[in-house]
Amino acid sequence: MSGADLHTLTGAYAAHALDADERAQFERHLAQCPACAREVAEFTATLARLGAAQAVAVPGELKSRVMGALDTVRQEAPRAAAGPDGARRPGRLARGWPRLALAACLAAAAALGGVAVQQHREADRARALAAALQRHQDQVTGLLTAPDARRASGPAAGGTGSGAVVWSHGRGRAVLLASGLPAPADGTAYELWFDDGAAMRPAGLMPRGDGAFLLDGPLDGARGIGVTVEPSAGSAHPTGAPVLLIPFT
Repeated sequence: MSGADLHTLTGAYAAHALDADERAQFERHLAQCPACAREVAEFTATLARLGAAQAVAVPGELKSRVMGALDTVRQEAPRAAAGPDGARRPGRLARGWPRLALAACLAAAAALGGVAVQQHREADRARALAAALQRHQDQVTGLLTAPDARRASGPAAGGTGSGAVVWSHGRGRAVLLASGLPAPADGTAYELWFDDGAAMRPAGLMPRGDGAFLLDGPLDGARGIGVTVEPSAGSAHPTGAPVLLIPFT
């Protein structure tokens, strides 16, 4: 599926109309597309409002009121089977029908309320994701356009992929722009490091080999950045050779 096609799936994603593969592919796209994240949040919020419009809270006295009316409200006469004496008597199902109907109504009301609650929660999560993506984009944009921003780049080890780092001493931050790095194997992730000279300082994880990644923490006199492959939870110190090592020059 092309990137252009993925932009059209926001409504289907919010309505849970994608299959597992499409959903996984769209969520990878969503993590990098603030516009789609905002649109998903809007769709989800709208669906939540529609669900809430149908979900009327059941009054606490409803059950007792309905049960109390069973002996006074006339019901449609049910078909009855003839007894041994020829008299027609209502069957067990007919006698239990009012209570079955009441139970069905209460269950339906509860289900509609549950759908509304779920939609509201998903709307909140979608809005939080959109806000986080927007903050990340604003930070990256601010760093790339900082008056004192500087840039250095280099190829990845083995010649597959490359990276460029942009940093600003005024902002005390750095961002890595990765391109073409192989997807990390299951159970692993790329880990970012500040190169402090005598030691490498952890600076966050990269779940994929393409994109813009803000390094966690301040520059604090770092001489450059590095990237290694580590367990998916990260490591306190590099455990392998750097995939990328770019000095601040």
